[in-house]
Amino acid sequence: MMDRIEAMRVFLRVAETGSFSLVARERGTQQPTISKQVAGLERGLGVRLLQRTTRTLSLTEEGRAFAARAAAALDAFDEAQACVGPGREAPSGLLRISCPVAFGRLHVAPRLRRLLDQHPDLRIELLMSDGFANLVEQGIDLAIRVGALPDASLVARRIGLTRRVTVGAPDYLARRGVPETPADLARHECIVYSRLATGSEWHFAGRDGAMAVRVSGRVMADNSEAVREAVLAGCGIAVTPTWLFRDELRDGSAVVVLKTYEPVPLPIQAVHPSRRYVPAKVRAAIGFFAQEFRIDPVLSDYGADA
Repeated sequence: MMDRIEAMRVFLRVAETGSFSLVARERGTQQPTISKQVAGLERGLGVRLLQRTTRTLSLTEEGRAFAARAAAALDAFDEAQACVGPGREAPSGLLRISCPVAFGRLHVAPRLRRLLDQHPDLRIELLMSDGFANLVEQGIDLAIRVGALPDASLVARRIGLTRRVTVGAPDYLARRGVPETPADLARHECIVYSRLATGSEWHFAGRDGAMAVRVSGRVMADNSEAVREAVLAGCGIAVTPTWLFRDELRDGSAVVVLKTYEPVPLPIQAVHPSRRYVPAKVRAAIGFFAQEFRIDPVLSDYGADA
């Protein structure tokens, strides 16, 4: 069993570096030894994990699937050892974090130094995309997501709140007029964020209670940065997080409309795969971001379980 675990470690490092020779040098051994370990792992599994040519090395489809699950299994094994060994519960190793692009740029990446200062044995790989990554298949330890979760099998903890506003550029509003109620949006170009769970149906809370309106427009985007640029270019009106237009709302290049009708806020959630054991590095990161967001007036949610 320990030989199989060591072979898994070797395989993952070869997959990461794309080189048997480099891994051999790292481990102080010869390239044929590394090749034999990977070949033995492939024989035991009955599949080819790596596609080898004289000039390239790549993962097969089976290799990609195995790599993601092997990484998660080794992480769990390492954490289990840490629980009963010296220095147990100390967050360490590589932590792979997934988050939306704009949120990561503004609120995750700037905080990483403080997280690393608190946990010197931690390393971080930040994966930013507005798409919903498959945490298990991609070997992601922790995802920070804004809004509802499409996968009920994941474990989520609410760590903050994203308040939203309805915004437009002064140029657009001068040309098309300023909407007075959500119903007026039917006569406007609306920039739709295609990854929003409610799609082109925007939800508001106003003086008369909750309401939903169906909007449309000629611009649709799958990430917040594109929505932001389209608004500033005068393409239309968008419902967006307050933090996405923080500077533009201050300098007047974007204007809030429908001030008495607040778009329904969205939860910020820390998400990890459903496992019985949550690694110390994941617990540490969740606690860190929960605390950071709690003291940030833009992201705080005093009703959250943080």
